Amino acid sequence: MLDIAEELHRWVEQGRAFAVATVVAVGGSAPRQPGAALAVDSEGTAIGSVSGGCVEGAVYDLCVQALDDGRTVVERFGYSDEDAFAVGLTCGGVIDILVTPVRGGVLPAALGAAADGAAAALARIVSGPDDLLGRALLVRPDGGYEGGLGGHPELDRTAAGEARAMLDAGRTGTVEIGADGSRCGQPLTLLVESSVPAPRMIVFGAIDFASALVRVGKLLGYHVTVCDARPVFATAARFPEADEIVVAWPHRYLESTEVDGRTVLCVLTHDAKFDVPLLKAALRLPVAYIGAMGSRRTHEDRNERLRGVGVTELELARLRSPIGLDLGARTPEETALSIGAEIVANRRGGTGVSLTGAHTPIHHDVPREPTGRIGSVA
Repeated sequence: MLDIAEELHRWVEQGRAFAVATVVAVGGSAPRQPGAALAVDSEGTAIGSVSGGCVEGAVYDLCVQALDDGRTVVERFGYSDEDAFAVGLTCGGVIDILVTPVRGGVLPAALGAAADGAAAALARIVSGPDDLLGRALLVRPDGGYEGGLGGHPELDRTAAGEARAMLDAGRTGTVEIGADGSRCGQPLTLLVESSVPAPRMIVFGAIDFASALVRVGKLLGYHVTVCDARPVFATAARFPEADEIVVAWPHRYLESTEVDGRTVLCVLTHDAKFDVPLLKAALRLPVAYIGAMGSRRTHEDRNERLRGVGVTELELARLRSPIGLDLGARTPEETALSIGAEIVANRRGGTGVSLTGAHTPIHHDVPREPTGRIGSVA
């Protein structure tokens, strides 16, 4: 549900009545992951998606029904291979959908937190006794929480602990606990949706390729910073879509700014006086991706220079260079696409090969990387 938090938060502020359908479990080749949502208001307006189109009509009707009767339900949709007009997933997967009307409680607060870019986790009961279905808990990074799941007094505390652990990891998914808050007894399944600030993309080198990469980074849901030591090139006029433009020596900026395990660093300067000190620092940071632009000759020369300043072979193995996948790219836009594709493949565990004739899975089962709004980086 938090994947469409900004739109839903506006609905809350406007006083609209609405219901939300959220993917809570998937099996097989389902098109959307847990947390993906579709919402319908009392006027019939719909936003979001739970299946990429396969079962949207049926889920829309469930939302309308929930607005009418106020009930929370879980519905399963699978594959129907006998009736081409039956409601089902043509991809052969299975999805479970939680449908609930939003009428007060902690859901509006969770939407507000996600819309503001604050870190928070929403835990909801998606499997268990009917009278507990849909009960929700909003958990903050410090472990504080609001709302309640009902049932045993220890349930909220245990659920809050599980949700906080998932929030710390930036994960969205399900967890099972006992209805009494233990690991035994009648089981409950919680869907925990984590909302964290958008991951960072830092682009070093204010060149024309960087302008195209900024646009790709924004499309993928990153908070994009452009850094260059040359003030004549690092300007808002040249990079209007960047979230931040920094005029500084790249390595000094990297040493002073905050990065984490979701940050991607794209080095486009291909100038040794910038690249070597920057990459020496970057390859020792716990970031998700480090790529550097340049020809194969530039790459070999740069690696020798890096070895000369003490960078180890293990550290060098982290460097994606020449940057990007082999798309035959020539233009800045094509090159930016190849870089974005490599970043996605690195994050999702993809191979980068054509799916035509391949026997690799279309969707890879690796931990999903969250963004400011979950599901925006897919």
